Amino acid sequence: MPCFRCGARQTDPVRGASPWKRGVRAERQVLICPGCQAAHGGTAELDRCASCGSAALGCRLGEIECRDCGHTRAAVRDEACPDDRVPSGAAPADSGLSEEVAAALTRFFRRDPVPEREPGP
Repeated sequence: MPCFRCGARQTDPVRGASPWKRGVRAERQVLICPGCQAAHGGTAELDRCASCGSAALGCRLGEIECRDCGHTRAAVRDEACPDDRVPSGAAPADSGLSEEVAAALTRFFRRDPVPEREPGP
């Protein structure tokens, strides 16, 4: 998943906590890269918990949950929401992603391409 502001993609993480932040914006889970956090005030543009005001929200299976207080609510998404756009200057989230995933899986499992088998008798 790319940064919702600039479109940068997360690379393989080093050990320890990730500098990327996640949250919810317009009823969708988003990531914010370290550069955008510094340039745009961290979590200022994220949705907030209706119960405690925290921006530490997570979205899963049609629910929004606050990671601070545990408050949950149904995710209600407006199909006309302008936040579905890819940020200007950013590549669409799926451009080349399938090739990158295939290459990463090959590296991870250290697989050689599977040779084609000849049909047996």
